[in-house]
Amino acid sequence: MTSPTTRHTDAPCNTSHESIAPGTRAVAARPASTWTGWGQWLALATMTLDHLTRYVLPEAWNLDWAGSSLGRIAFPLFAAMVAWHGLFNTRNPLRYARRILVIGLVAQLPFMLMPRASDALLLNVCFTLAAGLAWGAGLRELLARYRSGELESRWLALGGLASLTVWALLGHWVEYGHEGLLLVPLLMLAMYHLHRAGEPLAERLAAAALALPVLVVAGQMNATDLAKSFTVATCVAALWLAAGAHRLAPGVPRAMPRRLWLAWYPGHFALIALWLWLAGGLG
Repeated sequence: MTSPTTRHTDAPCNTSHESIAPGTRAVAARPASTWTGWGQWLALATMTLDHLTRYVLPEAWNLDWAGSSLGRIAFPLFAAMVAWHGLFNTRNPLRYARRILVIGLVAQLPFMLMPRASDALLLNVCFTLAAGLAWGAGLRELLARYRSGELESRWLALGGLASLTVWALLGHWVEYGHEGLLLVPLLMLAMYHLHRAGEPLAERLAAAALALPVLVVAGQMNATDLAKSFTVATCVAALWLAAGAHRLAPGVPRAMPRRLWLAWYPGHFALIALWLWLAGGLG
């Protein structure tokens, strides 16, 4: 899911209405998730295109531009869907993170067989997404306990410091590095406030301000202006959906089969590794 210009290598409801008593504030209904059906197909297609142009198709075809443009859609789109489901569609984000981690474990061996400049151990993008989701969910839980009075401020600060230490260490070992680990938690924060922002201008401005770090981090994940533009544009689209555009997304004509969705990431690496072995491209 990366471009050759980056410092890493590769990369995966209806609203309800309730009556509100006068003088009380409405709680934002759960947003529609129909857009994720389209997102699944687009994420797999752009990721596969990136990997095919990098590992399978001949260099003489000069298709590097595809990986540096369309290929840059995949990771932020995967991150946006993980953040969205972690916020709105699961009661247990950590269990969701574990499922992503299992896919990453299965994919790690064929992922390690992909040709790259360095032989250093690099964990695939599922580890990045799972760690980012666990981090975002953990911080939300700490803040919730602090606001309810269950947690003292010193323990909140200690938990935040510990999480930053893990981030600093883990960022050297995962795909997309420190920026990749930041993207899911920042998307969760921005999406939450964009979805809940009411009519007051102050709320809308605050939500928009929380979206800016997402765009800054997205812009730091690639080296070329072309790659940056596709990554940032994907994040802008995801934030726009959280701000209300989710209502506009029609249902996907054909839903992604669950088994295909779970198997594609490790499976396509295994097939690429087999192709490279048959073509003499491994070793």
